[in-house]
Amino acid sequence: MDAVKALWDVAAPRLWQALITGWLLATLCFAFTHALPGDVALRVAAARIGDDRVTAEAADRIRQEEGLGLPVLDQYGAWMMRLVKGDLGRSLVSGKPVLAEIIDHGRYTLMLGTIGWLLSYLLALPIGFWAGWWPGGAVDRLSMGLAVVLASLPTFLVGIGLISAFALTLHWLPPAGFRTGAHMILPALTLALGLAAYSVRIVRNAVVEVRQAFYLTYARIRGHSATGAFRHHGIRNAAIPIVTFAALQFAYLVDGFVIVETLFNYPGLGDLLVRSLLARDVPVVVGAALLIGWTYAFINLAADLTCLKLDPRRSVRDAA
Repeated sequence: MDAVKALWDVAAPRLWQALITGWLLATLCFAFTHALPGDVALRVAAARIGDDRVTAEAADRIRQEEGLGLPVLDQYGAWMMRLVKGDLGRSLVSGKPVLAEIIDHGRYTLMLGTIGWLLSYLLALPIGFWAGWWPGGAVDRLSMGLAVVLASLPTFLVGIGLISAFALTLHWLPPAGFRTGAHMILPALTLALGLAAYSVRIVRNAVVEVRQAFYLTYARIRGHSATGAFRHHGIRNAAIPIVTFAALQFAYLVDGFVIVETLFNYPGLGDLLVRSLLARDVPVVVGAALLIGWTYAFINLAADLTCLKLDPRRSVRDAA
């Protein structure tokens, strides 16, 4: 029971932070969307029936049906009342529940993000470990140089380069859309290269720091080999900064998948967010922002608890 209480003491403040962060992010998106120039009802009507068929009468009808003529604070209050009841509302364009829209597109984003994230660490872990085990060597210098180049390139430029090489020149992969698994390779690789550009340096620095630690030197004095000492005493300590940074990389994924999904015409949450923002579909924009904020906060909570479990010098009670 004491261990459970200690875990709750660690988790409870972060859960409150998650709720507050999600609410603040959704509120800001609500305000920014309404602050955009133009008539919301007119943009929604254009998204529903097409720009060439939209009329003032159609816009007025939508304004009355959806309550878009009410003051913004009244609309915000109505949204808050629905949110308290667990209802994210309905899309102004499709009429479907916002939660259903987010789940429908979010599963594609979850699949793409997971594959891109795993692929990035399939690249970063062996390269970073090699570079950290032999710092200053050829692999270390080459990997650090490539990481700097990739980190300096915008995500869309990396994606365009991959499309040009593998789709337009070599004709190995489809350039856009989503019909088969092959359509996911280029967007996942675009995300993976952007993530690996940063994580390879984190892995490298973690390995270098742990190899120079006194407890590893002491293990060598006691007769362990370099690899044996690192395996028994160094892996958990090296994993702590890597796990922490892996959770922080979700922020890059949020930024990255919006660009990548738009570039590759991939039907995920980023594509939905862009289309909803252009159509001024406020409930969908706010619902997606709420989901992203909460997901980011919960991933950080999971990372914190994982680091407490990994770190042999700390206990959950001490961290609480």
